[in-house]
Amino acid sequence: MADIIKLLPDSLANQIAAGEVIQRPASVVKELLENSVDAGASHIQLIVKESGRNLIQVVDDGKGMTEADARMSLERHATSKIATSEDLFHIRTMGFRGEALASIAAVAQLEMKSRSENRKVGTHLLIEASKLRFQEACAQEQGSTISVKNLFFNVPVRRKFLKSDAVEMRHIIDEFQRVALVNEGIEFKLYHNDQQLFFLPKSNLRQRVTHVFGKSYNEKIVPVDEETDLVKVRGYIGKPEAARKTRGEQFFFVNGRYFKSSYFHAAIQQAFDGLIPPRHHASYFIYFEVDPESIDVNIHPTKTEIKFEDERSIYAIVRSAVKRSIGQYHVSPSLDFDKETAFDYLPPKEGSHIPEPGITVDTNFNPFTPEKRQRQTDWERGSSFQHKQPSAVGWEQLYKGLNQSLTNPEQESDEQILELEGDENNTIVRQIGLKYILVQSSEGIFLIHQYRAHMRVLFEAFERTLTTEKKASQQSLFPTTLELSKQDANLLASLTQPLTNMGFEIESFGGDSFIVRAVPAACTEINIEEVIGGFIDDLRRDKPTDEGELMQRVIRSMAQQSAIKSGKALKAQEMLELFRSLMRCSDPQRDLNGRPTFVLMNGGMLDKIFD
Repeated sequence: MADIIKLLPDSLANQIAAGEVIQRPASVVKELLENSVDAGASHIQLIVKESGRNLIQVVDDGKGMTEADARMSLERHATSKIATSEDLFHIRTMGFRGEALASIAAVAQLEMKSRSENRKVGTHLLIEASKLRFQEACAQEQGSTISVKNLFFNVPVRRKFLKSDAVEMRHIIDEFQRVALVNEGIEFKLYHNDQQLFFLPKSNLRQRVTHVFGKSYNEKIVPVDEETDLVKVRGYIGKPEAARKTRGEQFFFVNGRYFKSSYFHAAIQQAFDGLIPPRHHASYFIYFEVDPESIDVNIHPTKTEIKFEDERSIYAIVRSAVKRSIGQYHVSPSLDFDKETAFDYLPPKEGSHIPEPGITVDTNFNPFTPEKRQRQTDWERGSSFQHKQPSAVGWEQLYKGLNQSLTNPEQESDEQILELEGDENNTIVRQIGLKYILVQSSEGIFLIHQYRAHMRVLFEAFERTLTTEKKASQQSLFPTTLELSKQDANLLASLTQPLTNMGFEIESFGGDSFIVRAVPAACTEINIEEVIGGFIDDLRRDKPTDEGELMQRVIRSMAQQSAIKSGKALKAQEMLELFRSLMRCSDPQRDLNGRPTFVLMNGGMLDKIFD
């Protein structure tokens, strides 16, 4: 039998390695930026064209390479960062496998210019699909310039499966931010199609965060600092009011390396438990410093997953540090037990009479009489001192019509459905837990989720108005200024015209700032920052394909952000109006996410409960 196992050619082996390391243009950006950081650069430029399909160029002023080093760097498993197996347990550099440049050169045209400090001239080489085309001397400043052109030109299947330019550019920005956020002592610049997207000067950590994500973040974050024998934790967390529906601004770094961890993410979410709405995520920028021997960074091709020796202890430390930061910087309400509250009275108005305090005793009180005993029981249950006892007169009205059904609405008018019996200010309408509304009608008892119901009402009201009165705007007396991150600013700029057609008047205010001068006429009560932030969060994940879809997304965001939140007390008339408005909706039973807005407890349901 002939031998069938053969050694793969270097070009094929490099392509296989590239399949693991180089998945998209952002993978190239990550590897090149990390190499520049490892080279000790203090200034790094990233130049991208056509979202990395045609060109990815990184220019740095690091220590550079000699002629021999430049050629050797393109070989597989060639590296200056480790020499023995013991070095794997003391890794401080970003790269160490020696696969990056070889993998890139296997699927692109790679051009390199580099000069080390002790050389008068640099070296210039071109390699294409793992084949060296030429190498020669050239004039070059100290450092390296690496250009990657026509990515996947020899692997058309991989190039075909790249996403749109917007998606690929978003991934590139993500990788750029991950490197920039952990190297605040390095100046970074990013250009896309000859337009500067980022200029990040050398700074401290807080300034770097605000330079990357916008000036508004300076007011949204508070520091975290905890040092133990096991780990040192530092960084920043976002305030609860800055929590977002998407998991965007969430970063973990260990020993200067970005990594992902759902486990530590859960620790931070637990620290914010009860402070942020459900399905929202707090922003965080958390930096770990640990003994390199206590982690393993070599468990994933892209090194974004890291194994910790004592994860459980670090979990507890992170959660505790975040909680302490929340309390220390008054992000959450706190109790001051040392404060004397007896003097917390407002000063009396001039000329007002302050009655002399006294004690009143009911000498006729007898706790053993039935009437008095009932009052005592109510007091023990915690009812208000001036609570009005509900009247028992007309109690049989509560059960009137409970056996009727809503299955035949043609036979009933809106007035019949909305007909409320008894005194509206007595026991017919009640708010439960500042979250639910109880309404008694001829059909039974409605239990209404006030936020979901109001969201449905607002959505249909906004939709009716904006589809029939386009371009009807209301000028703001005090225009709203928005400070956005670079990504969000680019996204909003691309949507300016469709938003104008809806009645918004938004214009650039320099840099990543925008000013909102007008809103749709029917939506003057909305919070501009919350609404725009809400639909940008939504559009970040999936940009709409047409103006109609964009309008639906914006209307949805306006309804979600403007609806009455749980925890707000409502008057009886407000609750009744919300109930009536909900019943007039085209789909009153579901909110925008398909969840129920109310539950009707009729005779059949009560029979099942008490069966």
